[in-house]
Amino acid sequence: MVHVSQNNLNIGTNHYTFNDFVAKRESLDWYKDDPFLQKVVKHYTGSDFPKIHENLLVFSPTVSTKWNRLVQKIARPEVQPSMLHFDAFNNRIDRIVRPYEVHMLEEEVFGLGLFSNKVNSWESFIKRMLIHQLGEAGVTCPLTCTHGLIALLEQYPDSSIPELEEILIHTKEGLGGQFAIGAQFMSEIQGGSDLPANVLEAIPDGKYFRLYGNKFFCSAAHADYAVVTAKIVGSNKVSTFIVPAWLPGNKEKEIRNQYEINRIKWKMGTSELPTAEIKYDGAVAYPIAPANKGVAVAVGIVLTLSRLEIGIACAGFMLRASREANLYANFRSVFGKKVNEYPLSAYKLKQIEHASQRTTAAAFKIYQLFLKLDQPLNPGIPSEQPIAMRKQLFNLRELILLQKICTTNEGAILLREAISIFGGHGVMEEFSSLPRIFRDVVVNEQWEGPRNLLLTQIYRDLQRVTEWYSPAEFVANILDHCSADKIKQFSLQLEELLQKPLLGEVNDASMDAALEWDTFCSELFKAYQDVALAEINRQI
Repeated sequence: MVHVSQNNLNIGTNHYTFNDFVAKRESLDWYKDDPFLQKVVKHYTGSDFPKIHENLLVFSPTVSTKWNRLVQKIARPEVQPSMLHFDAFNNRIDRIVRPYEVHMLEEEVFGLGLFSNKVNSWESFIKRMLIHQLGEAGVTCPLTCTHGLIALLEQYPDSSIPELEEILIHTKEGLGGQFAIGAQFMSEIQGGSDLPANVLEAIPDGKYFRLYGNKFFCSAAHADYAVVTAKIVGSNKVSTFIVPAWLPGNKEKEIRNQYEINRIKWKMGTSELPTAEIKYDGAVAYPIAPANKGVAVAVGIVLTLSRLEIGIACAGFMLRASREANLYANFRSVFGKKVNEYPLSAYKLKQIEHASQRTTAAAFKIYQLFLKLDQPLNPGIPSEQPIAMRKQLFNLRELILLQKICTTNEGAILLREAISIFGGHGVMEEFSSLPRIFRDVVVNEQWEGPRNLLLTQIYRDLQRVTEWYSPAEFVANILDHCSADKIKQFSLQLEELLQKPLLGEVNDASMDAALEWDTFCSELFKAYQDVALAEINRQI
């Protein structure tokens, strides 16, 4: 007879469970349970707050629960977008295959009509910030690109091309209850962000054009319409066009508008989003905006809105990272204490929370300036504008650039820190959304101009306007309500940096200047964020 001790009866049994943590995380309402976000919303929406607040309380459970669950399925690697080039009868269809869940999510998100005249601008902004907390999810880039396409159509109406008005209605207000999706195809293999290097050719065909050539980075390749840059034959200047994916009556037949999707790219992040290489072979294109002004139009309107949206997205990413890291740190015990009871962990959590709050406050503050200005999206700063308006437009332009480079850079750092709070579970894709969002923010840092390109652009911008906008006045204006000493410090630094050989030949002096400029821009924007957060915290 074998004797079994009482102690041996417990071998192999471990009843530890994460169920309490998961239940709390899944039950969170991303707006209702975030008093800081509500405080910011109240500060900026003023008399509209009661109605917007009520609408957000109705909306938030959908994004926090239903859509979040859909995204968990959409994000699985086995359902990432793929190409079906031919149908069963050898017809070229170039169908982008995506999971059923992303079609559901897309229909519901776009069905909100967030850019419709019926939706309050602040309500749209806040709903988009909540949607960004999902990560890319295959919908946020298309949503952003659609916004840019709408803005371009509104800025340059053309009654001679009735298709453009129909596209505007289809994307902004919907047709038959369906909202179209926009995209922007600008980069080519030889140029990347260097749009003047475009060689895609546009050949006149009556009042339309036909496009011939290749685009190399085409995100939201499944879109209904795309903003495409190309050079009209005989010109060395870039123009802008709207290109439908299908001509009328052909979408159901899967007959594309004389172009082929060569392949879907394999990216480190935003993997749910089909980014493709496209070959145009006579695609019908509708010209929009002044000919040969495509670079200024694309950058001043379409890319500016995309860069602005990336800042909004980073705020959403950080809010989610802070919320979930704090929740886990208060649940998980190691070596006899909860994670948040260790000073190093508590310090990191406080850093993450503070960064998320100042990033959110600054995103609201910049958007307030965007809404305040009359026609803030321009191909350049109009010289005929009154000097005070020109300065405000310039402030907005530079703040959007600073926000884009600084929040994506800090966002990646912050997401990595939040992941570390989870320990080994932090890198488990089914355990946490943070690895996926971390990859998304790294990709976002490259879109619409990588860091070094935009740092150079900011430097050139500030040098160009010194005759009518001094560095000291620029700093004082964007850091309004900051301490006089800090304003003076940044002003002197900027004046000195603008005299350094940052744009000259590569040598020790120019590389030292580059390092100083990089550091200065990060510190200047962080000071702006601190001002924005202080304004919120002063509210009762």
